[in-house]
Amino acid sequence: MAVQNVTTRTAGAGAGAGEGRTTPEAPPPRVRNGHRLRALEPLLWLGPALALILAVVIWPVVEMVRTSLMDISSTGLTRGFAGGANYTELFAEPDLPGVVLRTLVWVVGVVTVTITVSLALAQLLNSRFPGRRMVRWALIVPWAASVLMTALTWRWMLNNFYGVVNRVLMDVGILDKPVNWLAHPTQAFAWMMAVAVFVSLPFSAFVILSGLGTIPAEVYEAARLDGAGTARTYLSITLPLLRPSLLVAAIINVINVFNSFPIIWAMTRGGPGFATDTTTTYMYKLAFDNQAVGESAAMAVVNFALILLVVLVYLRVVRGREEIG
Repeated sequence: MAVQNVTTRTAGAGAGAGEGRTTPEAPPPRVRNGHRLRALEPLLWLGPALALILAVVIWPVVEMVRTSLMDISSTGLTRGFAGGANYTELFAEPDLPGVVLRTLVWVVGVVTVTITVSLALAQLLNSRFPGRRMVRWALIVPWAASVLMTALTWRWMLNNFYGVVNRVLMDVGILDKPVNWLAHPTQAFAWMMAVAVFVSLPFSAFVILSGLGTIPAEVYEAARLDGAGTARTYLSITLPLLRPSLLVAAIINVINVFNSFPIIWAMTRGGPGFATDTTTTYMYKLAFDNQAVGESAAMAVVNFALILLVVLVYLRVVRGREEIG
């Protein structure tokens, strides 16, 4: 009996000492597993996109870099590791500096003219006039059509024997005799840039047009009430609010124009010689004309680096202007 009382008092004292203190209980294993599964749910949505990026973007880049470091025969047989030999041979090519400079002129010129004309074209299409919907649909045609087909059409139009360009210029008295426009490097390059602008205009114009549609009408109404003119309204309101659209249009155009192979190849094949080549057609010639697969892969790596450099410089300039503004 005494032992029982002592035991009871001891238990009671222990219970009293523990009053007021809560001991956190570990969640059941099933709850912890549920939290882990919910944390992995985003991967179910991101997984297919990540797999696609890995297969379409990352893996080709890795393979391109690997190929540029290998010694590959003209038949495609890998003969071993070449190190930087392909890059050494590439940078020793006498035509490479001209090709790179021409590529930069090509990209900067085409993108600048495209964005400038697209701004005016989008402003026109944003206004109300009879037949606006038909004009918008007609603008899509150069973008929806095959770039190769468009380039071949322009090559036919510029032909010195039966081309419509020479015929029209002779009929209006500008030319006395037909001109072989694509035989002279400077003229051919200018015409190719014009075709590239023609192909790039629809996408850029519609991107900017969508940006114009997001600007509230109340902003323009307030500007008119403040006495702002058309030019000041456009420079102070429209252009700043179009920055996101302009950024998207410019970056995508830089990438597309940098890799614009069909226009150059269909119109001049980079000739005469390498006089109208850019980096894309030049790497093609290295691979298939010179049978230098490794050197062509090195040119592809250089081209990829140039695209990244141009895009990063553009983003840096845009960011700097936003910080100043």
